Amino acid sequence: MALELDTRQRAMLQEMGVQVWLPDSGVVVLEQAAVRAAPLAQPRQAAPSVPVAPAVSAVSAASTTGAPAPAALPRPTAGPASATAALGGTPAPATPDWTTLTEAVQSCQACALCAGRSHATLLPPAPDASRCDWLVLGDPPDEDEDRSGAPFAGADGVLLANMLRALGLQRANPLPSAMASAAATSVALPAAQRAYVSNVLKCRPAHGAMPQAAELSACSAWLQREIALVSPKVILSLGRFANQLLLAQTPQLAALPLGKLRGTVHYYLGLPVVVSYPPKLLMRNGADKAKAWADWCLASSTLDATLDSTPER
Repeated sequence: MALELDTRQRAMLQEMGVQVWLPDSGVVVLEQAAVRAAPLAQPRQAAPSVPVAPAVSAVSAASTTGAPAPAALPRPTAGPASATAALGGTPAPATPDWTTLTEAVQSCQACALCAGRSHATLLPPAPDASRCDWLVLGDPPDEDEDRSGAPFAGADGVLLANMLRALGLQRANPLPSAMASAAATSVALPAAQRAYVSNVLKCRPAHGAMPQAAELSACSAWLQREIALVSPKVILSLGRFANQLLLAQTPQLAALPLGKLRGTVHYYLGLPVVVSYPPKLLMRNGADKAKAWADWCLASSTLDATLDSTPER
């Protein structure tokens, strides 16, 4: 049976590096150059509906966590006392502006990870692009991210940018090297086409050490403040430790491997969470790219449903 893909679906697969072989049916494959040249400011379309095995389905918060999802995002909780002690023991404000938040994170000493960092990886969005419907949360920083002070700063960031582009999205906090070229376009895009990118931890664990629960808990205070500023409508969780933090309220879920968490909509602070593979893993195992595509489509359709049920902003 021939796989029926529309032009937008082919574009996304090509951006992710998934090769598509077609029967002699006269179907034209979209050229890579055309994908990259496509304007990002076009109106956003609904996510494609594709067959996935196992079937991808969204579930209510009641079936996922045992309790109904809150109707609205609550004010961020204070978190551990040590997590709010940013400068000289002074708690950071619950909803600071980006300048205050960035300075507090760069000076944070809430856990031992601060001793080995070069830079904390908090990269604010452009001033006029702080509202983003997408939050992409990755695992703890690696060497490239620690050196640059930015999430997804290596080759995995290039793949992430391609995947975002394939859905008509752009990261709202581009790497400093791409800031000039991306700033004007990002500001012009609506919030539904902007993605704020962050790490679950802001400091790199030394020598590839495994993050501890206390470190994830301490950094959750900063994530909650990022959420308060960005106001995302969906969270795309890319990695084992990102999943552990976002699903910590349901330990039996947080302990499951990534493959068992896919295909279901989870919740964090009332926000829908879709789990998928981190770009680093996709670079090593191309066979999972098609699964990642399905996850991103699930996140997109979940966002569409959220926006459809939300009054005009």
